Amino acid sequence: MEITASMVKELRQLTGAGVLDCRKALETAGGDLKRAAELLREKGLAAAAKKATREVHEGLIGSYIHMGSKVAALVELNCETDFVARTADFQGLAKDLAMQIVAARPTWVRIEDVPADVLAQQTATYRAEVDPAKPAAVIEKIIEGKLAKFLEESCLLEQPFIKDETVRIKDLLTAAVAKLGENIVVRRFARLEVGG
Repeated sequence: MEITASMVKELRQLTGAGVLDCRKALETAGGDLKRAAELLREKGLAAAAKKATREVHEGLIGSYIHMGSKVAALVELNCETDFVARTADFQGLAKDLAMQIVAARPTWVRIEDVPADVLAQQTATYRAEVDPAKPAAVIEKIIEGKLAKFLEESCLLEQPFIKDETVRIKDLLTAAVAKLGENIVVRRFARLEVGG
């Protein structure tokens, strides 16, 4: 099948990948746009994994103030170079993350940041809520499910993105790493609410 410029353009708009990468993905996928997009996504995930260990000393503070000025958020988003920090994509990501923090109210950035005593307290609370007459394996599965839900709600990187519930914040960051070509890390955030 012949790969046309319009096919490449459509795939570029869909994925943000480069022209040559789009052409190669379309050739590999035999012109199937969906399959080509999936190939580019997989390639991006592999590239992002390689970049995850790189040092990030640049970046910016993203902010969002909700209408009425009653709630706001600041987020420190780091990358490898000042060049990437000045791009519209990076700045847009920082703003989206600040908006996410205002709307979804996370407490921690990542699961590793949750203190062990908080996890132990949540586990004890969930264990007390479960009917002790249930089999032990069922009780553990229920507690495991409730703990996973708690972590999803409490950790920014685990939350579904407010603009697209099918994407988690960690996947949004991975896509940005693949697109911008640098490691990107959410360092910290603050959420401020009047009277809160």
